[in-house]
Amino acid sequence: MSTQRYSPAPARGAYLAPDVALPVHASVTIPGSKSLTNRELMIAAIADGPGRLLRPLHSDDSRRMVDALRSLGVGIEEVPSDGEFGPDLLVTPAPLTGGITIDCGQAGTVMRFIAPLAGIADKDVHLTADENALHRPMGAMISALRDLGIDVDDSGTWSLPFTVRGHGRIRGGRVEIDASGSSQFISGLLLAAPKFDVGLHLVHTGSTLPSVPHIDMTIECLSRRGIRIERPAVGEWLVEAGTPRGKDVAIEPDLSNAAPFLAAAMITGGDVTVSDWPLHSTQPGALLPDILHALGAHSSRHSGALTVRAGDRIRGLELDLSAASELTPTIVGLAAFADAPTTIRGVGHIRTHETDRIAALIGNLRELGGEAEELPDGLRIIPRPLHGGTWRAHHDHRIATTGALIGLRVPGVEIDDIGTTAKTLPEFTLLWERMLKGAIA
Repeated sequence: MSTQRYSPAPARGAYLAPDVALPVHASVTIPGSKSLTNRELMIAAIADGPGRLLRPLHSDDSRRMVDALRSLGVGIEEVPSDGEFGPDLLVTPAPLTGGITIDCGQAGTVMRFIAPLAGIADKDVHLTADENALHRPMGAMISALRDLGIDVDDSGTWSLPFTVRGHGRIRGGRVEIDASGSSQFISGLLLAAPKFDVGLHLVHTGSTLPSVPHIDMTIECLSRRGIRIERPAVGEWLVEAGTPRGKDVAIEPDLSNAAPFLAAAMITGGDVTVSDWPLHSTQPGALLPDILHALGAHSSRHSGALTVRAGDRIRGLELDLSAASELTPTIVGLAAFADAPTTIRGVGHIRTHETDRIAALIGNLRELGGEAEELPDGLRIIPRPLHGGTWRAHHDHRIATTGALIGLRVPGVEIDDIGTTAKTLPEFTLLWERMLKGAIA
């Protein structure tokens, strides 16, 4: 077994997005889900025995989680895999040790999942992040940890960097949290809750709760490892104390990362097939076939794959993407070529993702001659003829891939930093250009 890290070589710097002369007809294989990989790593780290993650994602976000758990004393080894995108991961649980600093990079899952786990470590755990990620909301998590009796030293900022004073245990019990800013606050507490002395009674007090499928994903991951979770009311969760089972788990492809590839079929008038599309999934990306159908595409399943075919037009319409807000950038890319304006609602919280995604999308569209306006909980896109220009990634992987999508129809779109796709899909340009073979004049 090897402890060497698989390290795909992502493209870096400016990237002139390829434009195509013909419809795209392609099959694509997408690497593992970031959301599932990082959740399963967390649960495997506190399990009752070793477990193997089959075909996990290897990206900056997942590497940050692996490094964080290794720093806490968990054994994680790379072992041979039958997958295309790097080795499997063998996770061996161990008592959590502190006295460390964890750099979360830009990974929201790392900063929000590791923070409660750090309270179980035997010493202090200092959490920090990239400079441009320090703005990401953490106040709700800090407040919840303090309500659970955990000492958090944030120097009064309610944000990263901060230190969790680990004492080897957390009693648990009832805690209230306003998770309107991110469902990751709920998931982070649920993932650590089995190790609390008396479990957890978690109550969401906010008026909205974004990305509910991600919470369902967390519950499903815990449940299939034997952790009992009840939902006595909407916005409430009861987690029994216990130890998750160590077991091997296969990671689904990242369905949200499939979004720009499937959208390419609609942009170019072609068809794209993504292999290994699950019949059932809690990933928000599982909503893609229905969303793309509403926009005018046709989809079908065959032999475990999903195929999306372009319709005669891209429809402008009103969409509520609150359950799948991470798809917003791709849908904006499609809406730029629709037959009528498109309004996207329920996504106000994406202002505090890797960047203010609403402002970034509007600014980039205007830079290329497009028209869009900001709404309190989303944005409205009015299709206009577009021209080439600089598409600014804003350190955000999904903003970058949207630039590549628009570039299929608009020559001369240059993404200023394609390397930001390494956050969740370091193979992006390789897979993108492979998909476009035969469609470029």
